[in-house]
Amino acid sequence: MIDQKSIAVLPFENISSDPENEYFSDGMTEEIINALSKIEGLKVTARTSSFVYKGKKMDVRHIGNELGVSTVLEGSVRKSQNTVRITAQLIRTDNGFHIWSENFDRELQNIFQLQDEISLLIADKIRENFGHITIAENLVTPPTINLRSYELFLKGRFFFFTWNLFDIAKAIPYFTDSIAADPAYDQPYFGAGWCYSLLGSWGHMEKIEAFRLADDYLERGSRLGKPSVDRFFAQAVHQFWGSWDYQNAYKNLQSALEVNPQHPETLDFMAEINRSMGDFPTALALNEQAMRYNPLSTNVHYTRATLLYFQSRFEESLEFIAKGLSIDPNFELLHQLQVVCLIHLDSKKNLEAFVQSEQVSPLLSRVGVALYGLLHGEEVADIERLLQEIDQQDSPPLYPWDIYLMLHSGDKQGAMRRLETMVQSQMGQVANFKNDPFLTELHRDPDFQALIQSSFPDTPLATGKPIAQKRREQVLAPTEVSQYIKALATSMEEQKVYLSIDLTLRDLAEKIALHPNKLSWLLNEKVGKNFNDYVNGYRLRAFQQKAVDPSNEHLTLLGLAYESGFTSKTVFNDFFKKSTGLTPKAWLKEARNS
Repeated sequence: MIDQKSIAVLPFENISSDPENEYFSDGMTEEIINALSKIEGLKVTARTSSFVYKGKKMDVRHIGNELGVSTVLEGSVRKSQNTVRITAQLIRTDNGFHIWSENFDRELQNIFQLQDEISLLIADKIRENFGHITIAENLVTPPTINLRSYELFLKGRFFFFTWNLFDIAKAIPYFTDSIAADPAYDQPYFGAGWCYSLLGSWGHMEKIEAFRLADDYLERGSRLGKPSVDRFFAQAVHQFWGSWDYQNAYKNLQSALEVNPQHPETLDFMAEINRSMGDFPTALALNEQAMRYNPLSTNVHYTRATLLYFQSRFEESLEFIAKGLSIDPNFELLHQLQVVCLIHLDSKKNLEAFVQSEQVSPLLSRVGVALYGLLHGEEVADIERLLQEIDQQDSPPLYPWDIYLMLHSGDKQGAMRRLETMVQSQMGQVANFKNDPFLTELHRDPDFQALIQSSFPDTPLATGKPIAQKRREQVLAPTEVSQYIKALATSMEEQKVYLSIDLTLRDLAEKIALHPNKLSWLLNEKVGKNFNDYVNGYRLRAFQQKAVDPSNEHLTLLGLAYESGFTSKTVFNDFFKKSTGLTPKAWLKEARNS
């Protein structure tokens, strides 16, 4: 199902002479996505799903179907010293028609004004073509006046969004240098804090030191006092993965949704917390919302697959694992989840085939085969050596294979002690221990139940105030509705403003002295047409009058269409057939014969 008021901003192509400017073109794309996401009623595909198409030349109709959007924005960025040139094209996904395109040449110091200008133009064109949305006067507020600080922040984000722990570590110096360049710029504080929290939570660096640094950066950024998704999300990441403080993490995620109700990472993180608590229906509903905005996110598919896995719905889990791996074949968490699903399904042939594939690491291959043997009554040797190899890894594995191997090789007490240690250390690898199918043997153990009560008891989450759904407003009083509908008719029928091929909704709003948001509402809610259909309706009637006039027989139909205000052959033919059910030639033949 394609939402009509929807867009995917595809990664802008870096056409600068320096390939290292990739971070800048990625940053421009992300900033426009963030700006458009502020518009209520406009579905904006998340960065993760849009960036699946980076470097790929694909038919926009295919992209529209995959993402469920009516428009895509394509563009390129050429950055040279202190100037930037951006080209952008807004394209319909149903027919590939270019709704709008423009080139922008600006000084680099005006980059935030340019981001705002492009975002507003795009929002206007979507509103004119697909229906009413309320657009603020500005969509981008300059986050810093220091261009060097901003560029360093974008470089940090570039490495962070690889979602690789080694690259996340590389991102930190860029964030800290960004802070040094402008200590009043809040976003790099949250970037650095988020990095340290993740590295400490997943064992990539010493936890106490990592969390000390994460706390410091998050606190300093928060003291700047600006409410933002980055701030609330980074705090939630640190609270949940760092200390399993799910209540405060959830409150911060609620605050993030108040800033951006369609932020898919927030929705999916809320699903993860509910998953750890064992509230699978709520987790599923949140994950479904996240998938609407981020349909090609490997992580969102992983969350769905784990929700099914922790309910022992292994076959269904494998379906979402396959979808996730079709997006990113190297996503390690999906490899590990596929292994455990195949073990539970007693699918030896499929397991052996999978662990022998190139994507699967040698250690995961050996662990998977050994664990399968333990669960299904086969003789397994060298468990101790395998456990030693797991312990000797530079970073702990993403799944607690050591606990699984110990438990199912008969060392229940050792497995329980190791689980206790990891739970007390609040390691990310065991955050879902409460519902882990591999640990059902421990469920009746009093110590296991004590771990649940100390970590994830059946306590309802403090969800805070629900986000209020705005009612359909009566923007204009009934007397004003009549007044402005008459003003519109005057502009069209007497002044014939529709003959201008450059006419925009904002132009028309200025002519009748009405705010563009109110005119958009009036057209869609009271007249029952979007701006383009309303204006093209007048153009169609003008064309029909000209076409049946014998004095115009020497002119082509397309020439008459242009004289009537239509902007292109495609717009004319499509609108004519939609309105009359006939081609212009067929209609004219009927009109002359009647």
